[in-house]
Amino acid sequence: MLFNSFAFLFAYLPVVLAGYFLLDRWAPVVGKAAPMSWLAAASLFFYAWWDVRYLPLLLGSICVNYWAGRLMGTRSGTARKRVLVLALALNLGLLGWYKYANFFIDSVNSVAASAGAASLPWSGLDIILPIGISFFTFTQIAFLVDCYRGEVREYRFMHYVLFVSYFPHLIAGPVLHHREMMPQFAEPANAHPRAANFAIGMSIFVIGLAKKVLIADNLSPLAIPVFAAGAEPTFIEAWIGVLAYTFQLYFDFSGYSDMAIGLSRLFGVKLPLNFNSPYKAASITEFWRRWHMTLSRFLRDYLYIAMGGSRRGEAIRYRNLMLTMLLGGLWHGAGWTFVIWGGLHGLFLVVQQAWRKVFGAATGRWWPAALTFLAVMLAWVFFRSPDVATAWDILGALVGANGISLPRGLASHAASLAQWGVQPAFDGIRWIELVGPGLPVLLLAMLLAFKAPNTQEIFFQHEPAIERIFQPDGRWRFSWRPTRGWSLGFAALFVACIFGMNRVTEFLYFQF
Repeated sequence: MLFNSFAFLFAYLPVVLAGYFLLDRWAPVVGKAAPMSWLAAASLFFYAWWDVRYLPLLLGSICVNYWAGRLMGTRSGTARKRVLVLALALNLGLLGWYKYANFFIDSVNSVAASAGAASLPWSGLDIILPIGISFFTFTQIAFLVDCYRGEVREYRFMHYVLFVSYFPHLIAGPVLHHREMMPQFAEPANAHPRAANFAIGMSIFVIGLAKKVLIADNLSPLAIPVFAAGAEPTFIEAWIGVLAYTFQLYFDFSGYSDMAIGLSRLFGVKLPLNFNSPYKAASITEFWRRWHMTLSRFLRDYLYIAMGGSRRGEAIRYRNLMLTMLLGGLWHGAGWTFVIWGGLHGLFLVVQQAWRKVFGAATGRWWPAALTFLAVMLAWVFFRSPDVATAWDILGALVGANGISLPRGLASHAASLAQWGVQPAFDGIRWIELVGPGLPVLLLAMLLAFKAPNTQEIFFQHEPAIERIFQPDGRWRFSWRPTRGWSLGFAALFVACIFGMNRVTEFLYFQF
């Protein structure tokens, strides 16, 4: 079930909200745990809506990890460590089977074919990747490690079910920490309806919906044909397509993050901040502090630091950075394009750290941010491309390897250009969609990403997420207030989104 669908907006969400607050009102009769139990059941229904056959998989994962967490609370020393290792092996094995089994088989078959084997060693498996498996697996791995460290314990099974399956975060994050969420779930006052929560939550949700429906979805037609296998775009088309995907992904993921925070606030629960204007970053390190912040936190706390971080010298530090980002790339998808994408970011981080060690931090009013954005954008080419060959072709097209000409979609303007003495060639992808809102929306997206305040800055006085940004960046310094003007503006934006939902599209991070 998609946040940007009529079924969610006008059926699922109103029913879940009504049940949540009514059960709190009837708590003396049905029990104090009823609102949380209702929300957990609604979250499981939300997951089962995609494919009910995978609900037992989610429930089985929850039960095993809950049991392991409880067991570690009663063990010590070697026995405690054995429980952790077994539980981690089960989680990683489950993720490996569903997400990476076919990638491993394809890689082996590719090597065999290159070696001239008469027949391929293995045939592919008929496996469907369960939606959200990476997110609920990483959430529970963090829980297990925290249990092993003695930092958390959980004795309420239904609260643990809600912690893992909580529908605002279940499909595409953020990756939650047990210690952040459980006090909020256990707070009875959060089940009381509050006008402030509704005003803030719905406003943030509408901003996220607008990012998805009005911006990201309108950029998709510019990116899809350029990244098709064998497209061979020309110079201008390649730049249009790469920029379109760069900002499509930005507003798609930013929109989902806002919608998740807004939805959760309706229930009185604050989620951690997961997105903070990453294209304003002046270094790759800063980019990862702003992009998918909870995943970056997970990789830092449970992988990079666990491998030794920077405690054992520069060479080990660089190795740990590379391994962390390679595994982070592989987490995003089972393919060599994702491995290369992660490797590029690892290389960027290593180069940045080495540069700082020799020359100090980069200074300048604009060029560090411009260089960071260019590096991120070029890496996105591998992230989006269906295969490595297509990625290299697009990178070549960005420097003119496929020729420089105007897209065929502009051929109707040849006569007008000829009057000015300009007679360019029209070649390239004949079916790239240049008619429509794509190009104006791309320009708007660039302006908003680089110059506008983000959602957290607009709502910073009202603490929209667990983290708080005390001072907004940028030249536009204004904040949301519960006034009639703001209400009318968000109502108009919501209506525009409803009329723009003529075609419901999935969020890009659902595939991870």
